[in-house]
Amino acid sequence: MEGQSGRFAFASRERAAALSQRGRRTGWLILVLLTALYVAWLVYRWLLQPAWPESLPPLLTELLRLFELAAAFTLLLLWVGLLLRRRIGRAQSAASTLTVEQMYALSPKAFEHYVAALFRRKGYRVAVRGRSGDHGVDLELSANGGRRAVVQCKRYKDTVGEEIVRGLFGTMLHESVHHAFLVTTAEISDAARAWAAGKPITLIDGQTLVKVAEAIDGAQDR
Repeated sequence: MEGQSGRFAFASRERAAALSQRGRRTGWLILVLLTALYVAWLVYRWLLQPAWPESLPPLLTELLRLFELAAAFTLLLLWVGLLLRRRIGRAQSAASTLTVEQMYALSPKAFEHYVAALFRRKGYRVAVRGRSGDHGVDLELSANGGRRAVVQCKRYKDTVGEEIVRGLFGTMLHESVHHAFLVTTAEISDAARAWAAGKPITLIDGQTLVKVAEAIDGAQDR
């Protein structure tokens, strides 16, 4: 993402994504540990061949064998399930990242919802506004600590100029929020970038938006 770092910087709000990644990693770690324990038991049971299992009553011996089979079957199902979930997740992630042309082919409302979904995946709470009388606010963001930001979504082909960024800055002041984002499918002029420099405004052009979506997908796949 491009723009000035600030108290409401886009990259600073990754808590939800981090929690999701941590949950997946914990699941893999638990499964690996359980599998290692089961393999260690098999090595002990069948390679070292201790004498005590043979001295067990027939009923307990049968229960031990059933336990070994049930454990093997359960671990197999867990491995298959996690691998399938990972494969499906990667396929869904690949499908969720749109090119600039695909984003421009969306309706303005659909583009707003696409951008909203990306912000949600970064950990923001998002309210879709974009109605008449909302003073150019398409999305309203909130993060931990109560900080708020506004987003304008511009599904344009022509270069976004300085006047749009000036208008967004005025909207940000009117809404009394900490930060503003301009997200567009188009390019952003040098004059617009120069005017936004040093202000709590993040400018995201089409190519940058694609990279952001790919980065989010890549982070959540790990």
